[in-house]
Order: sequence, then structure tokens, then C-alpha cells
Amino acid sequence: MASWFWTVRRYSLLLLAGPVLFLTGLLLTGCAAHAGLPLYASVPDFTLTDQTGAPFDSASALHGQVWVADFIYTTCPGPCPRMSSQMHQVQTALAGSDGVRLVSFTVDPAHDTPAVLAAYGRNFHAQAGRWFFLTGPQPALQHLSREVFLLGNVDGTLEHSTRFVLVDKASRVRGFYDTSEQDAVARLIGDAKSLLRERS
Repeated sequence: MASWFWTVRRYSLLLLAGPVLFLTGLLLTGCAAHAGLPLYASVPDFTLTDQTGAPFDSASALHGQVWVADFIYTTCPGPCPRMSSQMHQVQTALAGSDGVRLVSFTVDPAHDTPAVLAAYGRNFHAQAGRWFFLTGPQPALQHLSREVFLLGNVDGTLEHSTRFVLVDKASRVRGFYDTSEQDAVARLIGDAKSLLRERS
């Protein structure tokens, strides 16, 4: 009798343990899908103007894409040429990944017209449809730089951050990379590849 009781008890425990283990596996799988990189902020939809003069709607152009953002201006005598050269390195390294976009925002919208941005992009071999140079109203650029990407002001002083920002397929900021650091681009490329494998 006792032997029968413990057999039934063990069987019942196994039946209960099965769903628990299954749910635990699902939870661990969900965590693994977002492992490694923190979540900093969400990027709201925005509309600006790209280097062709066309409206740039982030909801359609960037939805489901992993993308890298930076803030530059075309007459910058200091870090901007270096940053754009580094962005070109990212473009080259991820050339085989269709799900990656690069987005450079100007901090000098008064000067950086679409035509000026297009000429600047050509100097760095920016691939059409993959690397976008955006301009627009100063308040919109200020909001994105300061409030969304947590970088500097777009206030006419032309002082700006030299960091790259990595955004995932769900429009969430996942990393910041100081372009003055020697390994920044390599880390960014590796993290972008990780996000390409991540479920949004």
C-alpha cells in the first residue's frame, strides 16, 4: 500500500514539474533574447528631411532595423570627419547585413541643407538607402539629441557629442560608444551583430 502511495505521489510531482520546467524554459529563453546589452531609452517616431530633400519618416525607414546614430555638421574642423570615417567603417563591416541603417543628424541645420549633406555623404562613400544624413527644424533636432539620445544640445553653438548611439529593431537605445576610444568601432560592430540576431 505504501509503495503504491509513493509511486502515485512521484508521478503527480512529475506531472506538476513538467509545466513548471516548460514555463521556466520560456522565461529563460525570453531573457536570453535580450541578454548582454542594456535598455536606455525608446526612440519615438520622427520626421525630418534626408540628403535627397525627401521627407524621412523613421517609422517606415527604420522600423525593424538595427541602426546607428550620430550628430555631426559638415563644416566641422575637428571630430566630425573622424566620426564619419568611423561610420564608413561600420557601413563596410556590416555591408552583408541588410537589416542595418546608419543615421547622421546635423547640428547645423541653418547651413547643412540636403544638397550640402549629400555632398558631404559622397565624400565618405555613404551608400544610398543605407546611410542617411538628416536635417530639419532646430527644435526637432534638439529634442532628439538632448531628450531622446541623451547627448548634447543643438543650439547653434555647434558643440556636440562624439558618441555613436546603437538602436535596436524595436527603436530602443542599447548602447553608447565614445568614438575617441580605440576599440569603440569594433565594439559597436560586434554589438550591432548581436542585435541583428536578437528577437525584437
